[in-house]
Amino acid sequence: MLIKIQNLKKQYGEEELITKVLHGLSFTINQGEFISIMGPSGSGKSTLMHILGLLDRLTKGQYEFEGQDVSKLDDNQLAKLRNEKIGFVFQAFHLLPKTTVLENVMLPLAYSSDKKNHIAKAKKILESVDLGHRLNYYSNQISGGEKQRVAIARALVNNPSVIFADEPTGNLDSKSGKQVMELLQNLNDQGNTIILVTHETQTAEHANRIIQLKDGLIVNDSSVKNKRIAKNEKILVK
Repeated sequence: MLIKIQNLKKQYGEEELITKVLHGLSFTINQGEFISIMGPSGSGKSTLMHILGLLDRLTKGQYEFEGQDVSKLDDNQLAKLRNEKIGFVFQAFHLLPKTTVLENVMLPLAYSSDKKNHIAKAKKILESVDLGHRLNYYSNQISGGEKQRVAIARALVNNPSVIFADEPTGNLDSKSGKQVMELLQNLNDQGNTIILVTHETQTAEHANRIIQLKDGLIVNDSSVKNKRIAKNEKILVK
């Protein structure tokens, strides 16, 4: 089991200004699953992703990541765990504009305990997402779809236990969005755990399982059958 959540609650503020966002969620996620967390604006899905991705702390409840109670970790321990075990892909890409594609992908390695072969490792990951010809391009010189593939390569470079993708197709045209979802699907087929956050049903159905939120509660948690898009013939290597 990769993730175990029990009675997770999250609120912001104090005393009379308290805003309750998540109201006691419980679920598990196994290694190798492809899960979509889906819900309308204000449902709590982004807050949940931030907690699962160790970017925020829960208010009450329990969160175990690979059997470890993360509430007992201090900020430095959380940062180390996040860097080594979790990869992020965001809607806005979050690439450094005056930095090359290769340097963007190498960035997480600067904080890695493994200091060997950073360039070779980043190159291999970029080649696996069909960007070997863009190594020395700056991020403002490539298309939106290519930027998202750079972001995926960056998320993969530390060989994380799980990849969180927050509305990864939100800033892309339909063709580029489909290519990104095919890439995530192929990565999952190779054993990578993917947790996708989206408000779009069509995007959510690329996963094998959908957790639906509404008003901070889980209203449905079900498997998806026969709705995944066709796989690419090319196998991506990790």
